[in-house]
Amino acid sequence: MQHFIPILTLFLFSQVTLAELRGTGDLGVIIEREPAAVQIINTTHNKSLSRISELGDLSHASVVFSRDARYAFIFGRDGGLTKIDLLQDKIVKRIIQAGNSIGGAISQDGTLIAVSNYTPGGVKVFSSETLELVANIPALYGDNQLSKVVGLVDAPGQKFVFSLFDAGEIWVADLKNPTQVKIEKFQGVGKQPYDALLTPDGRYYIAGLFADQGLALLDLWSLEQGVKRILPAYSKQDEKLPVYKMPHLEGWAMAGNLMFIPAIGQHEVLVIEKNTWQLVKRIPVLGQPVFVMARPDGRQVWVNYAFPDNAHLQVIDVKSLDLVKSLNPGKAVLHMEFTPRGENIWVSARDDNRIVVYDTNSFKEIMRLPANKPSGIFFSSRAHKMGL
Repeated sequence: MQHFIPILTLFLFSQVTLAELRGTGDLGVIIEREPAAVQIINTTHNKSLSRISELGDLSHASVVFSRDARYAFIFGRDGGLTKIDLLQDKIVKRIIQAGNSIGGAISQDGTLIAVSNYTPGGVKVFSSETLELVANIPALYGDNQLSKVVGLVDAPGQKFVFSLFDAGEIWVADLKNPTQVKIEKFQGVGKQPYDALLTPDGRYYIAGLFADQGLALLDLWSLEQGVKRILPAYSKQDEKLPVYKMPHLEGWAMAGNLMFIPAIGQHEVLVIEKNTWQLVKRIPVLGQPVFVMARPDGRQVWVNYAFPDNAHLQVIDVKSLDLVKSLNPGKAVLHMEFTPRGENIWVSARDDNRIVVYDTNSFKEIMRLPANKPSGIFFSSRAHKMGL
């Protein structure tokens, strides 16, 4: 009897421990701007699990995930880089690595975290394990000037690709050996590349040009061909409207061989055939698109808008290339994220302090989740996708 009680206690403790275990495949992070915090959420049960605060300036924050999807790395506008444990609901480590940063990426093998910086201009690379600095790449151009860095993505071959906003350049950095970084520089790509995307297959890097016509295309399989300009005249004859918010190219949609991209200063979504890089259709929409995102199966494309139309969402059917639905989730819709297989979409409505979840087949609202000035929504399924 004396031995029975400790054994029973150990058994009961083990059952409690097992009950608290959870996987990471259906977890995600919601950015709350004011006060700066993140919610860790579960997309299977549509609920919030915890809130973590004291994360600095999250006014333009983005997130990447470790390859095991346990850790989220948060890039803050104040130059902060924070590693969060999604299973223990806590900050593992936080550093201030620059004065003003705009996003980041995780390497192909998951060992490196790269951050793109406005101040000072350049890219810093850290160990994903310890957040110790392993490489510093100043974005030097011209007469020893530093450029803001935008459009940073991970690419196959342990590479990072990014654009220099002030210099009009695209750089490809090979970090197979972080102590001896190899860089290929492509100059004269166009004026003010402001963001970029990597196609899901990791082959094409496409930068948008804010002060120039068209898009800059780099084939990572054929770097010797240099940067090409595609759609050089799609808006030459049009009067551009004031740009209230820059489109986000990471949200550009790929659906089969079609690309759906936001037109700068236009109330249009452009449809491009990827094999020829020719314009297929200009779809008139409600306002200036910000995010243009494809459902994982490629059948739908969801679009949100800049002010003053940012209380709206519209849905494009990829088969017909027509608008099929308009929704009003709330004031200041800033971001959207599909669940891994696309049955639901989570939408942030900043000025109504809520997240709205929709069924993407019926377009019915499933639930609302309170959040303080929510903006970015990031799910752990991103851990297994390139360029995100």
